[in-house]
Amino acid sequence: MTRTSSLESTLTRNWLRRGALACALWPLSLVFGGLAGLRSGLFRAGVLKSERLPVPVVVVGNIFIGGTGKTPLTIWLVQALQQAGFHPGVISRGFGSKDSAPRLVTAASTPQQVGDEPLLIAMRTGCPVMVGRDRAAAGRALLAADPAVNILVADDGLQHYKLQRDVEIVLFDGRGVGNGWLLPAGPLREQPSRRRDVTVVNAPALPAALAASVAPPGAVRGRADARAAAPVQMILAGDTAERLADRSERVSLAELAGRKLRVAAAAGIGNPGRFFGMLRGAGLEPIELPLPDHHDFLDRPFDGLDVDIVLMTEKDAVKCAQIEELRDDPRLWVVPVTARIDAALAEYIVEKCRGCSSA
Repeated sequence: MTRTSSLESTLTRNWLRRGALACALWPLSLVFGGLAGLRSGLFRAGVLKSERLPVPVVVVGNIFIGGTGKTPLTIWLVQALQQAGFHPGVISRGFGSKDSAPRLVTAASTPQQVGDEPLLIAMRTGCPVMVGRDRAAAGRALLAADPAVNILVADDGLQHYKLQRDVEIVLFDGRGVGNGWLLPAGPLREQPSRRRDVTVVNAPALPAALAASVAPPGAVRGRADARAAAPVQMILAGDTAERLADRSERVSLAELAGRKLRVAAAAGIGNPGRFFGMLRGAGLEPIELPLPDHHDFLDRPFDGLDVDIVLMTEKDAVKCAQIEELRDDPRLWVVPVTARIDAALAEYIVEKCRGCSSA
């Protein structure tokens, strides 16, 4: 484990409780919260300028640092908008991209150029995707490149206040708000009381305590928009594995579990435990290989691993498929996941977007 990943692991554990380390960092969280509040206040007051694009903008994001399942939610939302007759486009930061200017994701793009998540979104949805540090500039570039786009989904753009938005979706997972404190004492980028239009929780169960911890405060619940008050459950389901070298070759996870194979599972995502838990729920008992989020796999983590099969996420497969010796490794299989969410949420978002006026 690297020094950086060890620090991340230590902080992640401490962010779930108010222990000695979290308490020691709490004064710094007051400074962080003050600066974050000042910044958002300046945007609300118009001192810092934000831009409205000529099409509706839906932002998918989180206030809990790290992975909560934004990419599967973005894919689900894009597909729901497509089914409703929209022609959506996606704008994203493109983690790992060296370009500061907007760049269109194409079939020839690599994860190093555009990031792993935008590449996966483009592959799964077929919609145009533009990456760039400045989301407003990325949105303008995408609308210029594809004039048919009539709605934009901003992947992980919740704190990018330079871009005005019509619908905000805040996503949590089973960790809720952690210890409830802001960075660096806790895992939160913003206060849980921040406004939003929709709250989604990525968890196999949604007990009352979890729902209450992520729900907006009473002032927001009092809005006519009741949807913002009631968290909506999202379940990530994956029951099939596909061979990395030939994605048309598939086998059910239940069948793999029945074969009594030696199985490892690798996950370079924000919350690897969620992937491992899904596999255990399918009857598998894998050797767990948690990797840093956005891991590049250039260190060949499977060399010397004495197993029959290695299961990985689609996000990891995007990178492994471009490394020849990994792509041809017969042990590597991909487990695609699909977000399952109440269809009423899609109807609600579609209705709000159809009611948005263009700039």
